[in-house]
Amino acid sequence: MTNSEGVTYAAAGVDVEAGEHAVALMKASIARAQRPEVIGDFGGFAGLFDISAITKYQQPLLATSTDGVGTKVVIAQRMDKHDTIGIDLVAMVVDDLVVCGAEPLFMTDYIATGKVVPERIAAIVAGIAEGCRQAGCALVGGETAEHPGLLAEDEYDVAGAGTGVVDAKDLLGPDRVRVGDVAIGMRSSGLHSNGYSLARHVLLAHAGLSLDQYVDELARTLGEELLEPTRIYSLDCLDLARSSDVDVHAFSHVTGGGLAANLARVIPDNIHIRIDRSTWTPSPIFDVIRREGSVAQAELEKTFNMGVGMIALVGPESADAALSRLAARGVDAWVLGEAEQRSGQAGDAPAKGGTGGSVELTGTAR
Repeated sequence: MTNSEGVTYAAAGVDVEAGEHAVALMKASIARAQRPEVIGDFGGFAGLFDISAITKYQQPLLATSTDGVGTKVVIAQRMDKHDTIGIDLVAMVVDDLVVCGAEPLFMTDYIATGKVVPERIAAIVAGIAEGCRQAGCALVGGETAEHPGLLAEDEYDVAGAGTGVVDAKDLLGPDRVRVGDVAIGMRSSGLHSNGYSLARHVLLAHAGLSLDQYVDELARTLGEELLEPTRIYSLDCLDLARSSDVDVHAFSHVTGGGLAANLARVIPDNIHIRIDRSTWTPSPIFDVIRREGSVAQAELEKTFNMGVGMIALVGPESADAALSRLAARGVDAWVLGEAEQRSGQAGDAPAKGGTGGSVELTGTAR
């Protein structure tokens, strides 16, 4: 027997009304993630942003970046806590933009899920809006797609894209880095959003730990540690770059590939940097992973940030001023090492993409 009204979209697993309810729930969060340049209301076919302000730049360059948060979404789904994963998403996008000196202007997001649960989608978007607020950029649009049969009802993935602007004369990167430059590390809030496939394999599958298990070294449950939001550095970096007493040459966002490979990609091929492990103590989560999985130090360092989420390369005469400005903003920062002339050494890791200088990790972590 067939339905006299025919098969419906809802019968196929897509609930349009649930999607509309999710949009209604997220509007208040989105309203807190705006800038004066945003034109119109959220919900149109395209987000509008008044770009006329860039006329103050001599040669404005638009910067763009897109990213996701990898398998960290699995932790959010298992804990049924969805209001922080959006902060991770924003961090992964805007902190890539700021590396070249660009001010993040706006973001859009994309959420794919097996079933639209309005409250869950609204929680995810609330996190994205909070991340945009922390980064000083606007959330101008997004898309939620229901994919029954492709994703389970409780599964979802998130992605985002951002746009920023920098004046050509203020562009940061390898061309500015010189021998003697000082590398300043900024502490991470934990794993951030990289290496979760290894972390989950070691902690959950291999060691058999549970997300609700209290871990003494972490002073909280494993799930709380793994879901700790990624620190957003964009405003801190922009403060340094715009300061008259700090000569910033480059930034490196420490993501997948670890500290050495990410730093190497923002220095020229004639520069070598020695990073002294003894200058900081990595967060306890890295030692828990090392111990529970017998993971070698080299494997840890090419997978995780090891407690350093962002690196600034500054002229030696302004290192103290940079540290002072970061401290005033509540950023735990310290000198990791300095740039020297490269003498043919390969370093511990090549730059991501295969070009750049060399970086070597020396000494023993505290």
